[in-house]
Amino acid sequence: MQAPETPGATPTARERILATSYRLFARRGVLGVGVDEVIERSHVAKATFYKHFPSKNDLVLAFLDRREREWTVGLVEAESHKRGETAEERLLAIFDVFDEWFRSDDFDGIAFITVLLEMGKSHPLGQASIQHLANLRAIVSKRAAEAGLRDPEQFARSWQILMKGSIIAALEGDLDAAQRAKAMAANLIEQFR
Repeated sequence: MQAPETPGATPTARERILATSYRLFARRGVLGVGVDEVIERSHVAKATFYKHFPSKNDLVLAFLDRREREWTVGLVEAESHKRGETAEERLLAIFDVFDEWFRSDDFDGIAFITVLLEMGKSHPLGQASIQHLANLRAIVSKRAAEAGLRDPEQFARSWQILMKGSIIAALEGDLDAAQRAKAMAANLIEQFR
């Protein structure tokens, strides 16, 4: 396992590759980005790339793991946690986080869905995407249980449909999608109370 990067330090070749691919994959998907482009933009030799990532699939798996750390845990879970005092408030705050994200320059959709659609559910990268979406759903399910809602797993599946739908709507240009989804989410909470 690699040591974490030190803030202010020159990034390692592996980190440059991962940071470059993160930006490219998040914006254009994995099929639209070739290894040669990642190598060129990362300013590494081909041998260096393959030393760290024996295949493009290995790089995409590392990208998905980073996306989960930065987006699922760092943005969605942590930021919504800060915005609510109760589990129910923290659930609804997910859509407040989304609202800000949709309106930011960093909005790039949900990589897990993109990779799943590009690769299909039977491909290893599709399977990894399904697992990352399940991890996100587990956060919602845990909060639903903490809020005392019935059948937290089924609640989380319905909630995740609202999350995914609002992201797609925002990609279409509907910047108010998160607030509309939040109103529907409040109704969903009532249904599972």
